[in-house]
Amino acid sequence: MKKSLSLGVVLLLVAGILLGGCGSDPKNTITVYNWGDYIDKSILNSFEKEYGIKVIYEEFATNEDMYIKIKAGGSSYDVAIPSDYMIKRMINEDMLHKIDFTNVPNYKYIDERFKNLGFDPNNEYSVPYMWGTVGILYNKTMVDEPVDSWKILWDEKYAGQILMLDSQRDSIGITLKMLGYSLNTKNINELEEAKIKLMEQKPLVLAYVGDEVKDKMIGGEAALAVVWSGDAVFMKRENPDLEYVIPKEGSNIWYDSIVIPKTSKNKEAAEKFINYLCDPEIAYINADYIGYSTPHTEAVKRLPEEITGDKTLYPGPDDLANSEVFEDLADFLPEYARIWTEVLAK
Repeated sequence: MKKSLSLGVVLLLVAGILLGGCGSDPKNTITVYNWGDYIDKSILNSFEKEYGIKVIYEEFATNEDMYIKIKAGGSSYDVAIPSDYMIKRMINEDMLHKIDFTNVPNYKYIDERFKNLGFDPNNEYSVPYMWGTVGILYNKTMVDEPVDSWKILWDEKYAGQILMLDSQRDSIGITLKMLGYSLNTKNINELEEAKIKLMEQKPLVLAYVGDEVKDKMIGGEAALAVVWSGDAVFMKRENPDLEYVIPKEGSNIWYDSIVIPKTSKNKEAAEKFINYLCDPEIAYINADYIGYSTPHTEAVKRLPEEITGDKTLYPGPDDLANSEVFEDLADFLPEYARIWTEVLAK
């Protein structure tokens, strides 16, 4: 890690020297801020070659990390890819530019069902990038009963074989859904009930995890895990004993979209980049690499049927019944943080 970090620092310094030496024009550079491993990086190179615009690429681990860094200022991000509820928060706090869609003609390829969503109802600030669900991944050799409810994650039979997400919104959210409540509730009594259930579950949990869930489930270290759908597809490919389900109580359906922060110094180039990502060939290459569900109509047509026919990635309306999108809880979010802190401290 230290060697990689040192090399990265050297490369950044060299790049800075080269750009400075060339008297680079900010209008020929954009900075893109995205989740880790969430783009085929060959696309960055091909965009640079086609438009002569250099791409500086940075990654974040959570929506909150991204928000804090952009909110703090000091960094001129031209493109970012946050999730639904965070986009709503950034709109409310006047952190995003409206997109000039005359510069994004490839927007026509975005499926209509991914437009006019609650976090951007007038399609002014965002362009859909990827979408998916949260569900249960289970090992069919270790679980011999139907998996159709979140309740199985509280079954003492699977003590020490359950992996939960180390994420307050997700773990509290699925518990609320199991109890028949909204995952966006602002009802303190409902939240307290969810806290009690999570505390009851804690002795059964092997670990609260992030990306390490992949190695653990592929290696057969646990029977059940709460995962994101795109990660589930990857794990299923690596271990055919694994299967994914969206529980009947409903879940979180999420949308990641491309936005232009007001920190941007090159909005027109940012719109060129967004349009490039929406090019049918580029969108296909990207969706094929990432492995998540794409909202791009032409990219979907080009993907093999074994992918588009997999309900893990492309669930039907019945599979999504009772599912919700996370909302920006604004001033109420500290209550979720408190609940999660108390659960982990138990």
